[in-house]
Amino acid sequence: MEKKKFIKLLKIILPLALGVFLVWYSYTSTSEEDRQKIYRYIREADYFWVAISLFMGLLSHISRAYRWSFLLEPMGYKVKFLNNLMAVSIAYFANLGIPRSGEVLRATTLSSYEEVPFQKAFGTIVAERVIDFIMLFLLIGIALSLQTDTILDFLMEKGFNFKSLLILAGAGLVGLFIFVKFIRKSSHPIALKLKTFVNGLLEGVVSIFKMKKRWAFLFHTFFIWGMYVFMFWIIKFSVPEVSELNFGIMLVAFIAGAFAMSASNGGIGWYPIAIATIFSAYGISKASGDAFGWIMWISQTLLVVFLGVLSFLFIPIYNRNK
Repeated sequence: MEKKKFIKLLKIILPLALGVFLVWYSYTSTSEEDRQKIYRYIREADYFWVAISLFMGLLSHISRAYRWSFLLEPMGYKVKFLNNLMAVSIAYFANLGIPRSGEVLRATTLSSYEEVPFQKAFGTIVAERVIDFIMLFLLIGIALSLQTDTILDFLMEKGFNFKSLLILAGAGLVGLFIFVKFIRKSSHPIALKLKTFVNGLLEGVVSIFKMKKRWAFLFHTFFIWGMYVFMFWIIKFSVPEVSELNFGIMLVAFIAGAFAMSASNGGIGWYPIAIATIFSAYGISKASGDAFGWIMWISQTLLVVFLGVLSFLFIPIYNRNK
């Protein structure tokens, strides 16, 4: 039991510690001149565009909360919109401290205040995550089609070989095929759990197309991800050197940032580094790339903290009769 607690503790501490280390490393590896430039870019940024970005972030939260009701209604649960919104906000806030804890807390919050069984609430969140992964891979495909040459050149410059990448991708697909065949035929307890989990995910995805309001669900899905992309894109107008970059380049940087967000608690440390690395491939200075990354990360993190704390305080008051 003690070993399990220790492993859980490591899962919480290590990503946060790595993020803090990267912040320190980024600071110490930047020259004094570049640090002054970064501070100046942040200080002199046009915060009108940052405010619009924050508004788009708020709209994505609202849309996600509203979309959630489409998954709950077919099971017979009519949930108050504000409870949905506060549960979503609390989940984002919790993920800043403990990665992936937000999904559990979101289902628990709804179960506490709307009497939706935890398993059912969590099942709808899993279905949402599957759709979100599909949307992310769709954006990756669009980015690759728009910036194929630059991405390949960048990978080769970093030591990746195109033929090796193809061989690796082919080997991965073959390995995945063998793994799936093995899981299907195996009766091992772990294989059975994986099979049940995958079937649950597939059932969640298929259930979306059985909803009465499936078109509204799809509209909100595209709206949410549209807000994600455009709240990132519009920040470019706050940093002069970045403002001329086209949509394709910004989309590549957005995807790099999305992966950085999952690498540590809320992307701390990783996010500005990932953005600056992508921008450097397009001739943008490290100072401008870092400034953009920090402006984007700080503004959205403050929004998540503000909405999360407000929801923690207000949700028991709003549901005081329960």
